[in-house]
Amino acid sequence: MSDLTITDLAEKMRDIDFAMLFTTTDNGALAGRPMSNNRDVDYAGDSFYFTFEQSRTVSDVERDPKVSLSFQGSKGLLGKPPLFVSVQGVAELIRDKSAFEAHWTKDLDRWFPNGVDTPGVVLIKVRAERIHYWNGEEAGEIRP
Repeated sequence: MSDLTITDLAEKMRDIDFAMLFTTTDNGALAGRPMSNNRDVDYAGDSFYFTFEQSRTVSDVERDPKVSLSFQGSKGLLGKPPLFVSVQGVAELIRDKSAFEAHWTKDLDRWFPNGVDTPGVVLIKVRAERIHYWNGEEAGEIRP
């Protein structure tokens, strides 16, 4: 086992842009979809993702805010497996433009052409409750 802190883990996660966000559907199945961190990677246990109000993701979170995230690094050192991170957390839906602005990057304009004024945009905040990681032969758990 390893004893990484949340700060140590954040440094190792710095280059991971995409996560898989898993929600529970209305029939109890798990639904996963890729979400971009939008290079908002100063990880301290909270993750932020933009989506549209009409998405299944939003309806799933409204029904059951318990979610999980899965991250995978692109490479390990000296042929070792890459970093893997699994987060169990609680999602919150944010519809406040000032919060949008705090997490907005120009790259998002591709999907949201009117920026933070795009109709129906929603920010999903995932607050981690439990984080597992595997980094080569190191593994551990962090509770932020």
